[in-house]
Amino acid sequence: MMEMPILVDKHILLGVTGSIAAYKAADLASKLAQAGALVDVILTPSAEKFVAPLTFQSVTGRRAYTDADLWGAESHVLHVGLAHQADLLVIAPCTANTIAKLAHGQADNLLTVTALASTCPTLIAPAMESNMFAHPVTQENAIKLNERGVYFAGPAEGHLASGESGRGRMLETSELIGHIRLVLGHHGLLAAKKVVVTAGGTHEPLDPVRVLTNRSSGKQGYALAQAALDAGADVCLISTVNLPPPVGARIVGVQTAQEMLEAVLAEVATADALIMAAAVADFRPKEVSANKMKKRDGIPQIELEPAPDILEAVASLGPEKKRPKVVVGFAAESQSLLESATSKLQSKKLDIIAANDISATDAGFSVDTNRVTLLYEDGRSEALPLISKFEVAETIIARIAALLE
Repeated sequence: MMEMPILVDKHILLGVTGSIAAYKAADLASKLAQAGALVDVILTPSAEKFVAPLTFQSVTGRRAYTDADLWGAESHVLHVGLAHQADLLVIAPCTANTIAKLAHGQADNLLTVTALASTCPTLIAPAMESNMFAHPVTQENAIKLNERGVYFAGPAEGHLASGESGRGRMLETSELIGHIRLVLGHHGLLAAKKVVVTAGGTHEPLDPVRVLTNRSSGKQGYALAQAALDAGADVCLISTVNLPPPVGARIVGVQTAQEMLEAVLAEVATADALIMAAAVADFRPKEVSANKMKKRDGIPQIELEPAPDILEAVASLGPEKKRPKVVVGFAAESQSLLESATSKLQSKKLDIIAANDISATDAGFSVDTNRVTLLYEDGRSEALPLISKFEVAETIIARIAALLE
C-alpha cells in the first residue's frame, strides 16, 4: 500500500448508510486504519442490514457505533464527542435519503445528528441507482450541500446492483482515499500554490513504429505530484506514462521532448514551482521515416540532433514570461554524479537539483526506492539515504515550501 503520512493519527469519522456498497466501506475503513488513521464508524439502521458493526470493529480496532448507542447512557454527549474530535467526516456509501436529510438539516439518527454537530470538512461518496442520482431532487440536494462546502467524490459509471449500468456506483477504495487525502491537504504547506511536475521518459519517433526512449518509469514524478497534492498545491502533472493518476492532479499527456517543452512553457507562466522529474531525451532523430523501416532494406543510418532543452528554455524566461519562483531539476547520472549535477544546477539556474546514480540496482529507474543527493543554489548539499520515492518526494516538497516562504 502506498505511503500516506497525511493520514497518520487523523481522526476519520466514517458514516455508512443503507446501500449494497456498504461492503466497500469495510475495505475503506481497513485501508484507512492500515495507513495510521483513527477510524470511528457510525452505521445507520439500514446499513446494519448489509454489514455488522463487528466487521468494522475488527478492521479498525475501534468501536463502531449504531443508533442503539444514541439512546444509551452516552446519548446526551456521544454525537458531540464524535463530531468534535473528527478531522474529517466521510459518508461512504451515502444514499439519496441521507443526502436529502443532510441538505435539509434533518437529524433523526446518530449519523445525521453527528453530521449536524460537526465542524470538520465533510466528504460524501454517493451510491444509488442512476435514475435516483439523476433525479432533480437529488441533484438539488447535492447542489445545496456543495454550496455549503460539502465535498462530493463520485459516483462513478459502472454496473449497478439493479443489473443496469449507469452513473451511481460508489468509487473504489483507492480513488476514495485519493479524495480523502485531497480534502485533508487543503490547508497544507503549499495551499494556494501551483506546482507543475513532469514525469516519465520522452519518446522520440524513428518511424511510425519505433521510438528512441529511456527506462524512466515515471514513478518519482507521480510521487512528487501526490506529495504536492498532500501539501495543498494545485498540481499540473505533465506525463508520458499511464500510471494511475493522483486524485486532484490535472494531467497533460505528452510524448516527445518538443510536446513536453510546449506544455511546460504553457503552464509555468502561472506556476509557483516547476519540478522537472521527467527523463527528457538529449537527442532525437533528425528525420522521421514516414514508413516503417524494413530489415530487407539494410541497417538504417540514423542521424541525431539535439532535443529541446526544457530547463534551459525555462532559465531563459524573461520577466514578461514569469519564470516560476522555484525550479527543481533531476540529474540521473552513471558517472561523476555530483560534478555533473553541480554543473547542471548552475547552467540551468536551478534552485535545487536531485542527483541520483542510475547504475545502482536498488535506486532510480523502475524501482520504488531512490537514493538522491539534493544540491542547492546556495552551495548546500543534503544526502538522502535509500528511501521510498514518496519519501524523497515529501522531502523535496518540504524544501520547495520553505523556499516559497
